[in-house]
Amino acid sequence: MSQTRVLDVEGLDVRIGRHHLLHDLTFTIDRGERVGLIGESGSGKSLTSLTLLGLLPEDARVDGSVRLAGVGADLASASERQWSRVRGGEVAMVFQEPMTALNPTMRVGDQLAEAITLHRDRSGAGTDRRAVRARVVELLDQVGLPDPADAARAYPHQLSGGQRQRVVVAIALANDPALLVCDEPTTALDVTVQARVLDLIVRGVAARDAAMLFITHDLAVVATVCERVLVMYGGRVVEAGPVQEVFRRPRHRYTEGLLAASDLDAVDAEGRLPTIRGSVPAAGAFPDGCVFRNRCAHATAECATAPPWTGPDPGDGYACHHPAGAGEEQR
Repeated sequence: MSQTRVLDVEGLDVRIGRHHLLHDLTFTIDRGERVGLIGESGSGKSLTSLTLLGLLPEDARVDGSVRLAGVGADLASASERQWSRVRGGEVAMVFQEPMTALNPTMRVGDQLAEAITLHRDRSGAGTDRRAVRARVVELLDQVGLPDPADAARAYPHQLSGGQRQRVVVAIALANDPALLVCDEPTTALDVTVQARVLDLIVRGVAARDAAMLFITHDLAVVATVCERVLVMYGGRVVEAGPVQEVFRRPRHRYTEGLLAASDLDAVDAEGRLPTIRGSVPAAGAFPDGCVFRNRCAHATAECATAPPWTGPDPGDGYACHHPAGAGEEQR
């Protein structure tokens, strides 16, 4: 891996039971880079995040490689013991729903202290109770909780949804991870709270010069907080590139459909937004060839074969036989 590379995923395949759910994922994230991962529910976004945290069920079969800066082992084949040293330290996650991410029977300060102590013990650095408690209050103050010492003594149910999510962010950032994975971290929050939590996450990542993978269905959020975007459908990355370039000039027909469905200026005479026909197939039931072909108005017989990746590298390009903009007016 290069000195700036934090995450290197190559040829990642995941099967659970009879279902082949992730197909040949290949992408990288550099230090300080913020990458968005978008797609409809069922496209494989959350499964990708769970794979990167080693949180798959025991019967999952993982092929390919997942390499993280500072970790010698290929994490695609790592044991739970190896993952326990990496998870929460070198890579951490902000989950969607803080009430399920936090232990309702523990004070939030104790949960934060546990995250700090666990990794200090494993590193052999040792722990000092007073120093850990000071660090807990410091982290809660950094994420903007009023009276952080008092907040540390609270149970999760005694905090608001926005405050609980701030605690989850503090736990994720406690050990200065090289990579932060955020899985729909603001979906469960009120609109008025979302912007503040997003700003908190971005500032926390920037202060640590960490890499970030931000998973969401909200294209406006990706345009605001990310520099590069991966578009996922059917367990595959179908398009990737700089956010502004992909959003301004999408090439894959799925990306084109997603953007059209979120364009409030594209409503018809009856006030309806454009839609992508059909729905996402069930897990493992995507068609052969182009996985989007059964929902695409531009599909032909050629689409029964897998489209090649067109672009300089897996981090920039698309896989579509009939790309938007080819022989037609650009968006």
